[in-house]
Parts: sequence; structure tokens; C-alpha cells
Amino acid sequence: MVRQNIAPLFHPALYRGGVVSLVDIHLEKVRQHLDEGNLPQWNVLQGADISALQTLSAVYPQIPSSLKALLSRVDGTYWKKYGDVMVNLLILASDVGEDFGYYLLSCEQMIAERDYPDSIADIYDEWLGQDEVISVDNRIDLTLPMSERLCFAHCLNNGGTSRLYLDFHPAQGGTPGQVVRYLHDPDSYLVLADSFDEYLSQLLCSDYAFVSEY
Repeated sequence: MVRQNIAPLFHPALYRGGVVSLVDIHLEKVRQHLDEGNLPQWNVLQGADISALQTLSAVYPQIPSSLKALLSRVDGTYWKKYGDVMVNLLILASDVGEDFGYYLLSCEQMIAERDYPDSIADIYDEWLGQDEVISVDNRIDLTLPMSERLCFAHCLNNGGTSRLYLDFHPAQGGTPGQVVRYLHDPDSYLVLADSFDEYLSQLLCSDYAFVSEY
């Protein structure tokens, strides 16, 4: 495995001044674990423009500053075209497995996810309560339309197995802005972290095995 000549997405001088965010450190760790084959994709990544960030913020006013900061560096890695280069890089993870990665959606893709208005209760109906079919963390509101949650990541098989959400309207005991992981077969919805910042902090404690050549 060769990892070389891969440009950083933030200026190393930030380290010298001690002003480094969770987003900075996370992206640097992703960079360090990239294979040489991912170099052409990494080097074309660009951040979302102000207009795209404003549009996303208008749709989801509660979006945390750390997610906006990430998008300002990288406007998605999920089959996103930058110039003539199609990018599909795994830069996020969950509890599913150390080497099970997720693509970051772009601002536009996150807004498009609002096309799925059904709630968990609508989707599973009479299957609710049967843990062998569907299990839901009690901090998650079953009746909330899925469109009210901000889907920010699809898993390595194009989101068919797992997706990540920011949940701004939790059930009692939950925290607004909590990170929710959906997993298929058997289906489950689990709170991974109370905030996007806490989620990034958890990633920083991992070995970044989820960064791969997909």
C-alpha cells in the first residue's frame, strides 16, 4: 500500500498556531490513510460555495457549524464530479465495522434526501416492536418524517445497507443534533453520538481502516 504525494486540504501552518479544528484533523487523517490510487480524486476535491451552504442552511437551519466547515472543504465524495473527475471516496464511518466506510453527500445530495417523507412508524407499521425485524433507539422519534432528518452520508454500497443522519427533533431523552445510524437486515436505528462534533471525535479515535480504494 503506497501513500505519497497526496496534497492536504488545509494548510499545515494551522498546526503551528495551534488553531486546528476537528474537521482539519479528520481530513488530515483521511489523507494519511489514502492509497496512491486515490490521489487523482483527492487532489480535485473542492468545498461547497457560499450559495450552496446557504441553501442547505435554509432547509436545515439547525445544521452544525462543524458539518458546514467540512462541506466548505469537501462538497461531497459520493459519485460527485469535480471537473472531469468522478469522485467516490470513503471518508466517514460508524459502529458497523472498522473497515466499513461512508461517502459524504454533497449539499445538493443532502437536500435531495428530503424526497423521503415517511416516518419510521410509516415504513415498518405492524413490524414495530419485533426486534428481529426492526430495532429503534428510544431516543429517536418514530413518528418524525425522515425528511426532517439531515442525511449526510451513504455507506460503501451506495447507502443500501446503512446511512447516517443528523436528528434535530429527537424523542424524550435524546439530544437535538444527535447522529443516527440506520442499518439494514435486520433493520435498526441507533444514536451514535449526541452531536456531529462528538461523532467526529469518535472517528479520530479509530484506526481509519474505513478509508479504502472504493
